[in-house]
Amino acid sequence: MLDPYRDRVLVAELDADTALHDEVDVALYDSFAQPETDQDEIQVLIDNPRAHRVAVYSWNFHPELVGKARELGVHGYLSKALSARELVEAIEAVHAGERVFHDPPPRTRSRRQPAPGDWPGRGEGLTDRESEILALITQGKSNAEVAALTYLAPNTVKSYIQNLYRKIQVESRTQAVVWGVRHGFLPDHHRIDHWRGGP
Repeated sequence: MLDPYRDRVLVAELDADTALHDEVDVALYDSFAQPETDQDEIQVLIDNPRAHRVAVYSWNFHPELVGKARELGVHGYLSKALSARELVEAIEAVHAGERVFHDPPPRTRSRRQPAPGDWPGRGEGLTDRESEILALITQGKSNAEVAALTYLAPNTVKSYIQNLYRKIQVESRTQAVVWGVRHGFLPDHHRIDHWRGGP
């Protein structure tokens, strides 16, 4: 997504196999498949002296989440509905010292205008929200926990789950978890621990 903007943004992904000694101008925290009410990972980034500025990159703009991020001291809360150009501009603004907090993106999009960017499961027809819910299911979260973490009503979560089951052609939660594990829906905890200074 950001490859066409290599002259403006250099992307450095955390590597679990080698020590990271370079400093990062802007750490972009992607909330996908993370327990969004748990702010520990964001706090770790803010506390890390190698990350000069921190921005959250998310679909979820629930006021409580944005408020907690502000309290932690993040420098930006950026929408995944942004185009690549808009995301680069937002990252550059954060790097320049601005605090960039976007308005919540509209949840209803035309079927002819899919969200920009990419996410696991998009190739199988999963929406951004269905993919996030599948990631949480793959981590062993119950429907009630998924509802709490995504700020959705329990019945809405059930509807999303039924839709994603149909799209990935599974009939049970166990089959969905197996599908999710095989298709990259688990977070890389080793990589997260490495950033925290672990093994």
